[in-house]
Amino acid sequence: MSRIGRKPVALPKGVTAEVQESSVHVRGPKGELSLSVVPSITVTAEGDALHVTRGSDEKADRAFHGMTRALLANMVQGVSQGFRKDLEIIGVGWRAQMQGRKLVLSLGFSHPVEYDPPQGIDLATEGPTKISVSGIDRQVVGQVASEIRGFRPPEPYKGKGIRYVGEYVIRKAGKAGSK
Repeated sequence: MSRIGRKPVALPKGVTAEVQESSVHVRGPKGELSLSVVPSITVTAEGDALHVTRGSDEKADRAFHGMTRALLANMVQGVSQGFRKDLEIIGVGWRAQMQGRKLVLSLGFSHPVEYDPPQGIDLATEGPTKISVSGIDRQVVGQVASEIRGFRPPEPYKGKGIRYVGEYVIRKAGKAGSK
């Protein structure tokens, strides 16, 4: 039995879950999310918790059991608290600024890089070198942060680039030099 899948997903105050045959809809103060459930997995709402059970001990069903529970827990946390990823820009003259809803990055290219976020994602700049990505869907928040980081990933020699706050970049020694 999956240790993660057995745990019930607690619903905090203000969060409601509606379970249908093959989908679960979760509503909260920040928004609404839905999840399609595999037919071999059943989700039941009992009181203020969601319980996930599986039909058999097949390998695929065991995998879907824990994954479904984890996705439901992320949905509940997203509609109640939300998710946030912070990025920082390291590089002389490199900066970020918001123009309306669009993020404009100056990253040493001959042109500014413009990024228009998908619906449901909020971007904010806290100073010229700090970017904050927030939203209710954990997967989309991580994907957007990864796309922004992908414009200039940190390089190992000088450490310049866009990195997650707290990310450690392994530095390499450069050329040894000649006499």
